[in-house]
Amino acid sequence: MAVLTTPRRTLLLSRDDELDSVLALRRIAAHLGGLDLVGDAPADAALVCDDADAARRLLAAGVPVVHLRSGHPAKDEPPPPEGVLSWAHRPGWLPGPTTGRPTGALAPARPAQRRSRSGTLLLLSLWGVPDGEAGAFVSGPLPGLVREAVRRTGSCTVVSDARLDGALHVTEADVDALHASCAVLLASPTLGALTLAHARRSPAALLPPLGDTQRDLAGRVLSAASLPWALDPGGAWGPPDDNPWAALDPSLDDLRGAQRVARSLRQLTLAPW
Repeated sequence: MAVLTTPRRTLLLSRDDELDSVLALRRIAAHLGGLDLVGDAPADAALVCDDADAARRLLAAGVPVVHLRSGHPAKDEPPPPEGVLSWAHRPGWLPGPTTGRPTGALAPARPAQRRSRSGTLLLLSLWGVPDGEAGAFVSGPLPGLVREAVRRTGSCTVVSDARLDGALHVTEADVDALHASCAVLLASPTLGALTLAHARRSPAALLPPLGDTQRDLAGRVLSAASLPWALDPGGAWGPPDDNPWAALDPSLDDLRGAQRVARSLRQLTLAPW
């Protein structure tokens, strides 16, 4: 006699106003085939990227939770809620202490680039940036950078986690696919953007770090990889075949972070606490 089973419901939540959070959720979801992925309760288990309050509410409702810190930690960041299975996005090549269980790099599911690439992708994160600092960059250097990118590469697609005129919001754009077809990446110092470039061994130029967290991450990255600054006068952003990541220790080159988190979530969904 056939036994009918109900598909296991797996709840996925991220902070839509944080670039790292949205990218992390999508890269993990790509490894969750066969599960019923939902955006609201009820659920058999949940993946919560960064939203500690949502994780607590789900735990109180009896839903087991995998909690992921997707970005570089802020100095005053509180610990994840008690009772969750906790992960922290941390590429092995990134210098500095690791807090929580490190994932390794949360790389895109398809790390290959297209052979023919053109245009510029500009990834801007304003998450956690003071309003005055964010506003000064958006109204000051950003328009000039876009014009220069168009002059150099023919086009410029701006993706941001803030609602900006002329920009795609990160929830509305397939960032990994856009990067696979672009010739140049200009990016805020964020783990999601840097992991993208590292996974594909592609050049990247750093936008000015905004806020203390981006400044701290930028300093750590530049101690490991030689990335140019996007605002360096006359500076080269690098031809498409440059590999600024070649000097990194290959033993730290672990791109399986998304699979690792997905596996723990799948186990929790199919055999919950």
